[in-house]
Amino acid sequence: MSLISFDKKKPVDVIPIGRIAIDFNPTDINKPLSESSNFNKYVGGSPANIAVGLARLGAKCGFIARVSDDQFGDYVTDYFKKDGIDTSHIFRCKNGEKIGLTFTEILSPTQSSILMYREGAADLQVSPEDVDEEYINRAKAVVISGTALCASPSREAALKTVMLAKKTGAVVIFDIDYRPYTWKNMDEVSIYYTMAARNADIILGSREEYNLTEAVSGVCPDDKTSAALWHSYGSKIVIIKHGKEGSMAYLSNGKSYKVRPFPVKMLKGFGGGDGYASAFIFALLQGWEIKRALEFATASASMLVSAHSCSDAMPTVEAVTAFIKENKAKSGEVVEEI
Repeated sequence: MSLISFDKKKPVDVIPIGRIAIDFNPTDINKPLSESSNFNKYVGGSPANIAVGLARLGAKCGFIARVSDDQFGDYVTDYFKKDGIDTSHIFRCKNGEKIGLTFTEILSPTQSSILMYREGAADLQVSPEDVDEEYINRAKAVVISGTALCASPSREAALKTVMLAKKTGAVVIFDIDYRPYTWKNMDEVSIYYTMAARNADIILGSREEYNLTEAVSGVCPDDKTSAALWHSYGSKIVIIKHGKEGSMAYLSNGKSYKVRPFPVKMLKGFGGGDGYASAFIFALLQGWEIKRALEFATASASMLVSAHSCSDAMPTVEAVTAFIKENKAKSGEVVEEI
């Protein structure tokens, strides 16, 4: 019996809630941001990237968000529509709030940084009234992004989504997605992350993000102990990412896996996590066994860090499959049960 059970009768595969942003990635790579003059514009924000990634793979997605009532709001909404993502619950802000802007620095393949402009961010204006039970009831799964928990009313909207998902039988996926901007203090981070994690069926985050989540109750000393903690609250799958070193996957049935990236020529140090999440969720929706799902996820992540964009570079199933076939022959197995 599968650890994660999706209600196949529901017409929508996944509904994320949270951040839609705009990324400006420099074409002047291998330079500090202060010396970059030219940028390409992309849809960004982890929940948005995950939705686009899922849609490219063939999943049916919705989304709950607020965006600015201007040309950038048009841009992100139209982008979603082109990928077949339902935009009926992407609402426009009424008080002049603007979409968050992210300027990235690609100093080297292993040195990247992000400069965010999020004062009065539109995505943090999504409210509990924007989340209705009928819409959540259509979904097999929801994705909660950690950034949605950093301020009201977005915080309450995200927690309402969790509550309705539990009520309607949707799988809850928590992408910790820590960004320091907007949070007031570390206690606040830990408290609200813990509230989401305790109700999640699947949790994805970096080692550092798990440390933040566990800060108030006491940081667990290692990955295995962290996973056991969240399994004790009901989580079925705990993914702990370690950047270029790969990731660890812990299942509530006692099995665990070490996952390494496929060797690629890296361009940037960001975007891989969103490729990993979207591919892993898609694989679970297809009912694939866990080793295949993890292989598919790490392949997508490797493809993303070798591309200039995040959303535009999200691959199709055929592209990921071809990538695995080509690179597995050279690098061997990347998923090991431990």
